[in-house]
Amino acid sequence: MAAVGSGCSTAAAGPGVVSAGALEPGTMSAAHRRLKYISLAVLVVQNASLILSIRYTRTLPGDRFFATTAVVMAEVLKGLTCLLLLFAQKRGNVKHLVLFLHEAVLVQYVDTFKLAVPSLIYTLQNNLQYVAISNLPAATFQVTYQLKILTTALFSVLMLNRSLSRLQWASLLLLFTGVAIVQAQQAGGGGPRPLDQNPGVGLTAVVASCLSSGFAGVYFEKILKGSSGSVWLRNLQLGLFGTVLGLVGLWWAEGAAVAHRGFFFGYTPAVWGVVLNQAFGGLLVAVVVKYADNILKGFATSLSIVLSTVASIRLFGFHVDPLFALGAGLVIGAVYLYSLPRSAAKAIASTSTSASGPCTHQQPPGQPPPPQLSSHRGDLSTEPFLPKSVLVK
Repeated sequence: MAAVGSGCSTAAAGPGVVSAGALEPGTMSAAHRRLKYISLAVLVVQNASLILSIRYTRTLPGDRFFATTAVVMAEVLKGLTCLLLLFAQKRGNVKHLVLFLHEAVLVQYVDTFKLAVPSLIYTLQNNLQYVAISNLPAATFQVTYQLKILTTALFSVLMLNRSLSRLQWASLLLLFTGVAIVQAQQAGGGGPRPLDQNPGVGLTAVVASCLSSGFAGVYFEKILKGSSGSVWLRNLQLGLFGTVLGLVGLWWAEGAAVAHRGFFFGYTPAVWGVVLNQAFGGLLVAVVVKYADNILKGFATSLSIVLSTVASIRLFGFHVDPLFALGAGLVIGAVYLYSLPRSAAKAIASTSTSASGPCTHQQPPGQPPPPQLSSHRGDLSTEPFLPKSVLVK
C-alpha cells in the first residue's frame, strides 16, 4: 500500500484556487467566482434530483417501466450527444468526422476494446442503482452511496499507486462509520416502508454499485492517461459498448416481458426526465466541474445529501431519527474532509503537531518550495477520486 502523506507542510497554498495557471494570482474575475457557485448549484441539483426522480418513478402506483430499457436509452442519448459534440469540434465537416472516427474507433481497435471492461461495469452499475433505489429510501441510498469515495480511493491506491494523507485515511474511516450507523438504523426499522421493498437487497445492490463505480472509474482514468483521446470520444465509445451490453442485459433479465409489453412500456414524462437526467446530467457535470474545485465538490455532495433528506421527508414521508442524523452527519463531514486539497490536509496535520515542536522537514531559507501534491482540476480526463461525476458515466 502506498505511503501515507507526510504531516508537515512546506508551503502555504490557498485552498480552492480556480484553474491554476488560467489566471494570474489575485486576478480572479467576478464572472469566474459566479461560475464557481453556479457550478456548485448545478452539482447539488443534479446529484439530488437524479436519486429523487428515480425513487419517485419507482414508487408510483401502477405499471412500472423496465429499468433495463431506461439504462439503454440513457446510453443511446449520451452517445448521440457526444457524437454531436465531436461533430461540432470538426466544425460540421462530416468527412473529417467520419475519418476521425474510423481512425479512433476502428484502426485503433485495441484502445476501443479496452473500454469494453469499464462499459460492462458501468452498465451493471446503472442497473444496480435502480435495484438499490427501489428498495431503499432516497436519503438512505444517497448516504450509503458515498461509499463510492472509499472504493475509488482504495482502487486508486492499488491501481494508480496514489498516496493518501492521514486526514484522508481518517475521513474514509469516518465515512465508513457513518454509513454503518445509517444502515444499522435502516435494519432497525427506521420508519414504515412499503411491503415490496427489501432493505437487504437494496444494501447489497448499493455496495456492489459502489465497488463497480470505484473500479471502473479508476480503470477508465488509467486508460485516459495512457491515450490521447478526448473525453467526448471515450464516452462515445463507452456509449456504443454500453448500448450493446445494455441490450444484452435487457434480453437476459427482462427480454420476454419487454417483447410482450413493448420497449417503452410504463414510460411517463417523469420517466423520460430520469432518462434525460442520466444521459445529460453526467455531461453537464463534466463541464461545470471545470469551474468547481474539490472543496466545492465536497460541499455539493454534502448539500445534495441534505437536500435529498429534506425532499424525502416531504415527498415520501421519510422519518429522520437521531441515529440517521448522526450517521448522515459523519458522512457529510467525511466527504468535506476528504475533498480538502492535499496542501490543506498537510496544514491541518502540521497545526496539530506544532505544539510539540517544529516540523523536522521545514524548507531551508532561500530555497524554493518543492511542488505540491494538491488536488488538481480543470483536466476532465485526470480528475482524481470522483470519476463517476467527472468522467461523465
